[in-house]
Amino acid sequence: MQLSRQQLDLLQAFESGLDPRYPERSRIPATVLGYGEISTVFAIDVEALRGLAFKRMPLFNDEDEIQAYQVAYEEYCRLLQEEAGLHLPAHGFATLSSGTGRPVFYIIQQRLPSASIGNKALRLLPEEMALLLVKRILQEMHSVWQFNARQDHLQLSLDGQISNWSISGFDPDHPRFDGGAHLLYFDTSTPLFRIDGKEQVEAELFLRSAPSFLAWILRLLFLEDVVNRYYDFRRVAIDLVANFYKEGCRELIPGVLEVVNDFFRGEAAELGIQPIDAEEVRSYYREDALIWTLYLSFRRIDRWLQTKLLGRDYPYILPGKIER
Repeated sequence: MQLSRQQLDLLQAFESGLDPRYPERSRIPATVLGYGEISTVFAIDVEALRGLAFKRMPLFNDEDEIQAYQVAYEEYCRLLQEEAGLHLPAHGFATLSSGTGRPVFYIIQQRLPSASIGNKALRLLPEEMALLLVKRILQEMHSVWQFNARQDHLQLSLDGQISNWSISGFDPDHPRFDGGAHLLYFDTSTPLFRIDGKEQVEAELFLRSAPSFLAWILRLLFLEDVVNRYYDFRRVAIDLVANFYKEGCRELIPGVLEVVNDFFRGEAAELGIQPIDAEEVRSYYREDALIWTLYLSFRRIDRWLQTKLLGRDYPYILPGKIER
């Protein structure tokens, strides 16, 4: 996907007029579609940019860092599609300059219908179809770990949360899922993959958005573990199940756990993954929710310190209160 000159000029005008503290007050109107730890996803409300989703990533210091990330991003998307067999939405990218002169990288994707996103669709589907959706997500992820198991030169990672998948052709007026529809995986902005054990993206980049006074302890105690999590199918599956707490669908968790464990015993038996129990999921969720709630609070403190006390630019957009 490549933007026209008109579209690039409109995107640059959006970035130049963006107020990271109050994005809804920016010069060009936009709708926030989602928040990540290092990015924010927008739909920009001008005709020439309709039908597109823009993931804004302001964590780079210079063009060299962006170029290295871009190379890794393109290769990660290629590997997911050509080697692991996943389906991705149409996508592209653009490099722009913020109002303060900071380079900003945008990942551009085909905008997917809101109701088709996994965490929205499962609220519309009857329980048996929601559980079938979980099984299909596991099958998609399985292809990634099958690729990893076939060779030891290259290893792919994945964040399998249900909110990272879209059901192709989903009709919210007649919500059904029979397992035959394509699933689109769209959370490609953290292109973690290893060649001969070496990460192809500098993991330190993902600490740029962390509170300045916490970066050292996150680097020391958490960074390696968080990165490793996404290479471990069992831990990715625990995260998938635990995410049903956050999505307000805890009543589905016993059925989801049964689907996951049946899958590990059956279709993915060759990987030798141990079953997951309910207490393990509860414990994981409690710890994860506490960590991210505190982390967001510290980011708000850091934004105040940077902008009010030190008079510096704070390029990241923080979400409001998140229900967990």
